[in-house]
Order: sequence, then C-alpha cells, then structure tokens
Amino acid sequence: MMEDNLFPLNLQLFTEEEKTEEATPRRKQESRKKGQVAKSSELNASINLLALALLFIFLSDFMFQRALMMVQGFYNDFLSISLKQGQILNLLIRFIGEFFLIMSPIFVTAIIAGIIINFFQVGFKGSSEAIQAKAERLNPLEGFKRILSRKSVVELVKGFIKIFAVAYVSYNYIMGEVESILEILYMGIEASFAQISSLFISLAFRVGIIFLILAIIDYVYQRYEFTKSIKMSKYEVKQEHKQMEGDPHLKAKRKEKQRQMSMNRMISEVADSTAVITNPTEIAIALKYRHGEDEAPVVAAKGGGFIAEKIKEIARENDIPIVENKPVAQILYRQGEIGEEIPVELYQAVAEILAMVFRMKK
Repeated sequence: MMEDNLFPLNLQLFTEEEKTEEATPRRKQESRKKGQVAKSSELNASINLLALALLFIFLSDFMFQRALMMVQGFYNDFLSISLKQGQILNLLIRFIGEFFLIMSPIFVTAIIAGIIINFFQVGFKGSSEAIQAKAERLNPLEGFKRILSRKSVVELVKGFIKIFAVAYVSYNYIMGEVESILEILYMGIEASFAQISSLFISLAFRVGIIFLILAIIDYVYQRYEFTKSIKMSKYEVKQEHKQMEGDPHLKAKRKEKQRQMSMNRMISEVADSTAVITNPTEIAIALKYRHGEDEAPVVAAKGGGFIAEKIKEIARENDIPIVENKPVAQILYRQGEIGEEIPVELYQAVAEILAMVFRMKK
C-alpha cells in the first residue's frame, strides 16, 4: 500500500479520451482566433466564375471596343513616333493604363464576389495568428504528415472529380457547338468576337454551375470536418468549466449581472406595491397586499441609500403612499425577506398602517 502512494499518477495524461462532446462557445472562439474556420475555397472559385460570366453579358461590347481602340491606337502611334527619349515610355504607360481600364471591371467583380462569399462563410473577423510564422510549419516531418494525411487524400480526390466534371461538361458543349466555332473563321472581327463571347459565357455558366454544386457539397463537408475537429472530450469540458468558474473577472461579471437583474426585478415590483414604509431617509420597504388574495402583506422590495431613494421615487411616480414609521421600517429591513410575508410580530403594526393607507385612498 505504501508503494501505491509513492508516485501518484494522473492516468488522464496517458490516455486520450474520445472526443464526443460538442465544442463549447469558448473553444469555438479560440479556434476562430487561430484562423480555424469552416471554409470552402471551391465556393469562392465557383461564385467568382459565375460573377465574371454575368459581367461579360453586360460589358463584353464595352471591353471589346476599348480593346480594339487600344490596339489600333498603339499600332498607329508605334509606326508614327520617332525614336526619341521618353516617347516609347509614354506609349507604354498609356498602353498599361488602357489595359487596366479594360480589365478593371474583372478585378473589381472578383474582389467584390470574394468579399461577399468570404463574409457568407466566415464573416469579417480576421486572425493574425493564422499568418504568424511557426516552427512546426518548417518541420519536414510535419510537412510529410500533412501530405499523407486523410485531408490530403480527400483534396486529391476532389481535384480529380473537379477535373473530370469540367472536362466532361466542356467536351460535350464544344462538340455540340463545332459548327458555330468553325463559322468564326469566316467572320469579321466584331462578329467573331461576339460569337466567341457568346460561346465563352455559355460555357462559363455551365462550368460555374458544376463548380457551384461541387462547392456546396464541399462546404457541407468542410463544416462537418471542422465541427468534428474541434469536438472536446468530457475531461476537456470539465477543465474548461473549472477554469471559467475560477476566473475572478468572469465571477465578478456574473455576480454583477445577477445583482443587476435581481435589483431590476425588485424595483419593478415597487410599481405594483400597496405602500412604502420609510425610516424616513435611510431605508425604504415596499409592501404588497391584495385583500382576499394574500393572507398577510408581502415584502415587495427593500433597500437603503440609493435603492431606498429609487423605491421612493417610483412610489411617487405611481401614486403609492409613503408612510414614515421608523421602528417598523427598521424591523422590516432587518428581518423581512423579499417575496415573503412580513414577520408575525409586525402584523398588528402593519395592519394599522395599511388601514390608514386604504382610508387615504378612499
């Protein structure tokens, strides 16, 4: 028996308990701070593709005309300029400006779509911990573990499915539009661009819808995996509960909240009381008595100092009689419990006070 007590061990340290409990709000908050959230990159790609396809429906003519003007202007100016210092640089700057003007709708659409879909998935809260340099990320062994993990296998399978689905949809669409594609060879520039835009938009919508279906499935899977990854064991839940209970700041906050709620409930009872007894300045006790319903008057609220002033203020606002009786007020303040009947020894004294109050009301 002596030997058993020489080295007390916590066997919890050597066994990993099965994680069967849902993550607590605190665990979810900690995971969010670390940048660990349920997110599907496939959803971003699919929404971006559909948004760009929709953009081309409305702005393809504008983009084509600006691109044509840019090429024509560049071609004419390049042939006519003299090779002086700064001429080619100015031409290049103008060309880059035109290019960004043409491409700006695409950039803006991609950014807005990305922000919206990210907000839908994880909200606007960022995490600095997710981008901090960590030693384990440079560890080759950890890198091999990530490569050979189940998550990597799932990502590889997803990639093959995506490639196959896109290839299948694209092949079927292109084979069905072979004649339209061949007609482009005999069209003018504007007509051929319109035809190419139409084919591109139709194909982009088809591929985008396939992407979206796969992305929704992936998002559901990512949420399932994330919820599973942050599950806790019963031991972890107990430990967290102990930590939170032992936190003096949380304890103080809980007590303050409970005190405030209790005071609010008590103060709200004053408006429905029958009379308020004071001593007269330091304490105040609100009594409630309903003839035929209550066997004896009940202490609705009581308090000293600020609370006493608050009780009297509410009594005045609701035309509740305020009676000064120092001995009764002091006994009620010391012995009376809120929500309970007054002490038996005060029945006669309180009855006389209430009789006077009823006469005053009549």
